Amino acid sequence: MNHHIDLLISRYPELEVCRKDIQNAYLLMEQVYSRAGKLLVCGNGGSAADAEHIVGELMKSFVMDRKLSDGLCDKMKAIDPELGAVLSKNLQGALPAIALDGHISLSTAYLNDCEPLLCFAQQVNGFGVDGDALLGITTSGNSKNVLYAATVAKAKGMKVIGLTGEKDSKLSAMADVCIRVPQQETYKVQELHLPVYHTLCLMLEERFFGGKK
Repeated sequence: MNHHIDLLISRYPELEVCRKDIQNAYLLMEQVYSRAGKLLVCGNGGSAADAEHIVGELMKSFVMDRKLSDGLCDKMKAIDPELGAVLSKNLQGALPAIALDGHISLSTAYLNDCEPLLCFAQQVNGFGVDGDALLGITTSGNSKNVLYAATVAKAKGMKVIGLTGEKDSKLSAMADVCIRVPQQETYKVQELHLPVYHTLCLMLEERFFGGKK
């Protein structure tokens, strides 16, 4: 863990102030995945793109091989030797993660029929269970739809991780861990969010899929 964080801070020295929170966010996510939980991720605009990006890094190979277990491969081949062989060769291990900005049919139906700001909260209510985690990304830390989602997450026994700018915010007060990068202007905050979440994904991949590249 410390190797990846040291490398991050050597490239972005201003993130030294976030070291402890990055460590704690990683440990929380590691605990969730160790207990077969999943990560829900939400944000708006550029932060929605970041949510999709994070899910992409977790749900397939990032920088390491993620070979399936021999046991799963054997089961698939027993069901169908030809199909199982292709699956065993090409499927990759995944860390379960869902970006809440998608799901167009669900989202548009809820936005039209119900309270638009509760769309993320509705998905947390449907997807989330005790032992999961919500990662809320908001440069201000005060995006209402993210706060509603975080409220539902905590009520369901989930952990909440915030990724925000440097100011105190409603999300930083509510979250179990909040990484507050030392910028205030939106695009500058987002420029620091990317290397932070890449580092989290690298550490999680190394922990759960070993060191083979």
